[in-house]
Amino acid sequence: QVQLVESGGGLVQAGGSLRLSCAASERTLSNYNMGWFRQAPGKDREFVAARTWAGTITYADSVKGRFTTSRNDAKTILFLQMSNLRPEDTAVYYCAATTTAQLSRLSSPDEYTYWGQGTRVTVSS
Repeated sequence: QVQLVESGGGLVQAGGSLRLSCAASERTLSNYNMGWFRQAPGKDREFVAARTWAGTITYADSVKGRFTTSRNDAKTILFLQMSNLRPEDTAVYYCAATTTAQLSRLSSPDEYTYWGQGTRVTVSS
């Protein structure tokens, strides 16, 4: 069982940037398909980005071109670099991991087994 801990959230003005981190308790994330999700108040959890263990990456249309997910060389930390932030990006951001699920299904939170506690991102206008 892998434990995930997100960090890096905070308050930023519109147009600014933040980098979120998701650290794993295990030695490596290379065996997992990973996802980033966010949940704004009163809304459902929303897909942001996913990275398969093989390195294939997908993004939600709403963040494409602004957000980038990557992994450190040791394969123990997943990052979400967020640029040109907008007020509508305000949410609690979660990372998640699964050993199953096909790429086409990685946008669904139901496919993930392990979740972090979330980190809050607030974008002011």
